[in-house]
Amino acid sequence: MRKFLSHILIGTLVSFYLFPFEFTFLPPSISSKMIIVIIGAVFFVLDCIPKGGIPITRQIMGATAIAAIFSFICFYSTDYNRTDDYTYATYVVSFFVWLSAAYGIGKIIRFEHGKFDFTVLIYYLAGVCFVQCALALMIDEIPLVKNVVTTYIWNNANFYTEIDRLYGIGAALDPAGVRFAVVLILVAALLCHSDYVRSKKKIITQLMIAFFTISLIGNMISRTTITGVVMALVYFVMYSGIISLRLKGRYFKFYFIFSTVLVTAIIVSTILYNVNSAFHDHLRFGFEGFFNWTETGEWSTNSTDKLDREMWIWPTDTKTWVIGSGLFGLFIYNTDVGYCRFILYCGIIGFSSFAWLFIYSAVSFWRRSKEIRWVFLFLLALAFVIWIKVATDIFFIFALFYCLDHLDIVRLNYNRIEPDPELVEIEQN
Repeated sequence: MRKFLSHILIGTLVSFYLFPFEFTFLPPSISSKMIIVIIGAVFFVLDCIPKGGIPITRQIMGATAIAAIFSFICFYSTDYNRTDDYTYATYVVSFFVWLSAAYGIGKIIRFEHGKFDFTVLIYYLAGVCFVQCALALMIDEIPLVKNVVTTYIWNNANFYTEIDRLYGIGAALDPAGVRFAVVLILVAALLCHSDYVRSKKKIITQLMIAFFTISLIGNMISRTTITGVVMALVYFVMYSGIISLRLKGRYFKFYFIFSTVLVTAIIVSTILYNVNSAFHDHLRFGFEGFFNWTETGEWSTNSTDKLDREMWIWPTDTKTWVIGSGLFGLFIYNTDVGYCRFILYCGIIGFSSFAWLFIYSAVSFWRRSKEIRWVFLFLLALAFVIWIKVATDIFFIFALFYCLDHLDIVRLNYNRIEPDPELVEIEQN
């Protein structure tokens, strides 16, 4: 029972990090993420005292330098253009906030599991996203749950109700979709690379249920999730042997469970689609492109049509192309497109330095990892894809990677199975 409760507590804190929100009974400055930031800062200081120095790696120092350069360029843009829009001029502060919070999450997980590695991290991330999807349905269907959430947690409940969108606790719209997409890719990587995970039916089943739930409900919350679904399936195909027509024997258990959960998900979704009007509408929204394609023969959605028709807005003068206009907030240019908003704000110079932060991080992790290096290139590709739709980033996951004990997954020897004791303990609980 103690371990179960501790895992629930850690999962809650991971959700505080991944899906930050504000409490109605606390000042707005004290968000769920800031609680984790304070915890991380305290642990960091305590770790520095006995070591007599700051435990910062060369990779973090490089990333910090890039974040500082990006912030300076944004500050210069606002100063040069005589605006007071410092949305990204303080990005280096946000950079350290995410790192501090990630450091806190890492320390908390180490206290319980003895280490903070890729496998344990993905277990928690997948569990948190699964719970957020379940909460979104409960908030939509059960008035009592909605009232409790609205009472204690600040959110735009009226706005989400007006536009008929699902939402969880801190999980809504494109920011939630980006996080769901990231976690789907990571779940695919764990299943493809961990021999121990694929040797356990229980773990495969749990991860597959989480995967399809996030893919389904996550798209109802935000259609940005579909980018993660597609990339995760591509990742599965790359490592399954399907392309070479040589299916790997050690994947057969995974193939069977994957197919079973997929068929079950399709059956349950079909039933709910026909008997529950709310689910019917949410499913049609989440997979609007698919429904339009099957019903009209054309793949299209309202959001992508609007994106193509109205939101590709570019600078009209050389100065803005180079250094930007120093304006970002308040939806001033009437566009969600990340590429447009960043270039309009800080020009090609600023956007290039911003993009370089993620290229640098992905390449650093690629070099440090032997087993899962491809996942970092997939995440980098995801960052560039989501900028087509929204101006946000995925540094929240890179911050966690910077704090991991190591980036690789401990494999099992095919001839002599020696499972990692910590993973055995997690599976048994």
